[in-house]
Amino acid sequence: MQKFDYFVVLAEMRTGSNLLETNINAFQSFQCHGEAFNPAFIGYPNRTEIIGVTQAMRESDPARLIDTIKEYSDGLGGFRLFHDHDARALDICLNDPRCAKIVLTRNPAESYISWKIAQETGQWKLTNIKRRRDAKATFDAKEFEQHVTNLQAFQVLVQNTLQKSGQTAFYISYEDLNDLDIINGLAAYLGTDERLRALDSSLKIQNPQALSDKVANFGEMTKALSGLDRFNLTRTPEFEPRRGPAVPSHVVAHSAPLIYMPIKSGPDVEVAAWMAALDNVAPDALHTKMNQKDLRQWMRQAGGHRSFTVLRHPVARAHTAFCQRILHTGPGSLGEIRRVLRNFHKLPIPGGGPDDSYDKRAHYVAFTAFLEFLRANLRGQTSVRVDANWATQTAILQGMAQFSLPDVIIRENEMQMQLGALAKQIGRPGAAPAEAAPPETPYALDDIYDDDLETLVADVYQRDYIMFGWNRWR
Repeated sequence: MQKFDYFVVLAEMRTGSNLLETNINAFQSFQCHGEAFNPAFIGYPNRTEIIGVTQAMRESDPARLIDTIKEYSDGLGGFRLFHDHDARALDICLNDPRCAKIVLTRNPAESYISWKIAQETGQWKLTNIKRRRDAKATFDAKEFEQHVTNLQAFQVLVQNTLQKSGQTAFYISYEDLNDLDIINGLAAYLGTDERLRALDSSLKIQNPQALSDKVANFGEMTKALSGLDRFNLTRTPEFEPRRGPAVPSHVVAHSAPLIYMPIKSGPDVEVAAWMAALDNVAPDALHTKMNQKDLRQWMRQAGGHRSFTVLRHPVARAHTAFCQRILHTGPGSLGEIRRVLRNFHKLPIPGGGPDDSYDKRAHYVAFTAFLEFLRANLRGQTSVRVDANWATQTAILQGMAQFSLPDVIIRENEMQMQLGALAKQIGRPGAAPAEAAPPETPYALDDIYDDDLETLVADVYQRDYIMFGWNRWR
């Protein structure tokens, strides 16, 4: 027997409810009917009915529409319900234990500013990043206070009703909407064994910047909030998918009690060669592709083991990712992503790789265009996956932490000194210094680096610059 007869998404405007509904409807097991009890329309603007129930019929008998959704939906039926929708429908849903409650929340300051921007632009959904309209919101203190009051009253009503009736809900935040595991967890909560292999990518995040970049009178806003950062106004929004620990990529020394936890597009080859030299073996003698069970067993047996990773400056790392994975077409390149970048994102690179016509200026322009793509990609605005070769190093380290944190985090420009100290700690004094990574081809970063590139990368990788305190590359 299924747990629920129908479901309701309890949310508000600009909390990501459209994106959540899109992913719910990606399951064959569910059918979400939009804002079924919006006073201005039924389901969606310009619709006249839901499964034969008109707006007039709904107004006279809201229970009739709920019963129709329960009985005639294609799969488990449901709808989205906001605080200013029909209170009679809310009362029915909250007091019905056969109704699954999904509570979607978002930082109130973010949802308010998003709502103000949508009012300015008239753009309430975004399916193509090239059609995005840009505007800044003007903060109104009294309006925001009312916004927060309404949200809090609604949330307290939902929470207290569920508590008093012994019910529970599935809580999901705006930041979780791009997490496949959480969306599949929602499906499990609703009572299906169906799982998605990928999330729907048709809707794009419209305003991924920090609030300080989206509010015209940000100074007034912060002053109105009495200088308190209760709503995380200065945080850098994080729309990257959460990453796993990537244990099979970890490198274990041949004999020395040492684990290297690589970050892609870093000095992997040079570090592996240094590790191999510790035991006078070739790099292919190092242990890789271990699963968590194998590595955990090794860690138990290798007394006094140490683990480390190496950070690369975001400018250099982005350039490496561009040259090795996108510009060139040989082994290790990401051919399918390369094709999408050329055809859809119009990345100006030669189809067969760099040729005689590809000069230094062309390289600068192409790398700049790649960075613009990364800005949208890391903010969840493209359908292309956030590949580990250019994911933020912050996200990769957070993924590693699900299995084990590295003992030592080394910066590439300090690698020779710090790897030498690490070698002494594991009983390998006098180890030869690690070689520096060679310049990328066909043009080194030194050939094209300037202030504009630094500024662009600092914006794209703002999360890493803040977390690791990066300064200029040169």
